[in-house]
Amino acid sequence: MSSNSGQLRIALAQVNPTVGELAGNSDLICEYANKASAAGAHVLLLPEMVITGYPVEDLALRQTFRTASRAALSALAKRLAGEGHGQMLAVVGYLDQSADNKPQNAVALIHDGKIVAKYIKHHLPNYGVFDEYRNFVPGTQSLVVRFHGIDIAIAICEDIWLDQGPVSELAKRTPGLVLVANGSPFERSKVDVRLELVKSRAQFIGAPLAYVNMTGAQDDLVFDGDSIVATANGDVLVRAPQFFDGMVTADLDLKVASSQPDVVISQEPVAPYAKLTHGKAQRLSDPAQIWQALVVGLRDYVEKNKFPSVLLGLSGGIDSAVVAAIAADAIGAKRVYGVGLPSRYSSDHSLSDAAELAKKIGLNYRVIEIEPMVATYLSNLGLTGVAEENLQARVRGTTLMGLSNQEGHLVLATGNKSELAVGYSTLYGDAVGGYAPIKDLFKVDVWELAKWRNSYAQKRGTVGPIPENSISKEPSAELRPGQKDSDSLPDYEVLDKILNIYIDEDLGLEGVLAAGFDEELATKTIRMVDFAEYKRRQYPPGTKISKRAFGKDRRLPITSAWREHK
Repeated sequence: MSSNSGQLRIALAQVNPTVGELAGNSDLICEYANKASAAGAHVLLLPEMVITGYPVEDLALRQTFRTASRAALSALAKRLAGEGHGQMLAVVGYLDQSADNKPQNAVALIHDGKIVAKYIKHHLPNYGVFDEYRNFVPGTQSLVVRFHGIDIAIAICEDIWLDQGPVSELAKRTPGLVLVANGSPFERSKVDVRLELVKSRAQFIGAPLAYVNMTGAQDDLVFDGDSIVATANGDVLVRAPQFFDGMVTADLDLKVASSQPDVVISQEPVAPYAKLTHGKAQRLSDPAQIWQALVVGLRDYVEKNKFPSVLLGLSGGIDSAVVAAIAADAIGAKRVYGVGLPSRYSSDHSLSDAAELAKKIGLNYRVIEIEPMVATYLSNLGLTGVAEENLQARVRGTTLMGLSNQEGHLVLATGNKSELAVGYSTLYGDAVGGYAPIKDLFKVDVWELAKWRNSYAQKRGTVGPIPENSISKEPSAELRPGQKDSDSLPDYEVLDKILNIYIDEDLGLEGVLAAGFDEELATKTIRMVDFAEYKRRQYPPGTKISKRAFGKDRRLPITSAWREHK
């Protein structure tokens, strides 16, 4: 190591904060500060808004919440020093406010019991999951601090996603190291994009870049960790496991006094030390990532909201089977309650497949005949046709919600993205519930995940949770004799391709036709999607895994005369 370079050990803490749990989040930070100190780290990098949890949405607009965040930060600085971590530089995300009392997404640098510097987010996105910052005000354009002779630049999440702005400013300032605090939600296929971004930004700035991301879930968002450290050449030095609550470290040789810092914390270099062995965690397969995201999303929704258990209707079909398996993996089978709700049109295999699923998973299972309740409604209302069919679904929904009130369970809705897209769900029927784990998963993906989960179990010498018949049989809501989903919908292989183009890619009718689909089929499908917006607005929240999730990213007017046309 030359006289123009110095060493630093960086600890990246992938942690799972809870929104609004400022005391608990501070405890979590101190827990990892203790681990970082024990590991000999000089710098501890924590995620974006870790003190408040993330995203805080309109809590950011409350003066009381902003004041509490700032107070928690001040208390944390003193506590870290009091617990023996004062000489370590802690980089902590929190909620701040401007001089005119506007909320600011900020990072504080804590050393020796003091807040020695603050960085206020430069860029305020107004898209997707970051809409909660529409009223935030920008602040500091860049921040470089000198610590042990190393000039360290600070950035927050989207700062490095932009081609211009903060990245260009950082490159001009020639720091020796860049630290990026993130709250970057999981999306399918985002992992490779994130990796390439970190590598390219490190090369562009000309300095090693450490990117930490949070874990856990908040409402419908899931955070997958996947923290990365890249060298100035863009080589990956360290990569943390996905969906892993924990800490990784990186030993870096860094340029000394490479910039003009805004704040000087310390000039003296650290004493030379032996480097640790670095590791790069293996990436999960695509279905493994999705399954883990769905498990974490449901787990944290249940645990952070303090629900004792979950309840769902078990139809013997693929959707309820997959939701039950996710729930068992998330919180344990003993806290999962399934109910068979047969009507006069229910097939024998519906009950037998549901019972087999319950046995394989080990969940609580009972059967409640709904036919007497349906018959009473019909005798009083005289409903026929579609109204009669939907009545069965609504009696099932009422039954589940009644059990929820009586026994304290969180009801899980089992609808998938394909059904929600075209309105193939019954309001106050199968759409009831407090959480919808697979609402952002197309039907073809539900089948693929079921097969993957069974294969995963078999490779580990355990029983696959999902009955083969639930996977292989033709889908049906069983609301009339011989009913099949295909009576009303195109084959799911075809339907989901159209929906992906129209919804996830947002390409409109022209995009669907350009992909070679029949104009009549494309137009009919798009009409169904547009008409069902009012149903989707009333559907429970559920885990987001795509870039265009209903209720989070895709927001169309319910009342609209616009129609797609050639």
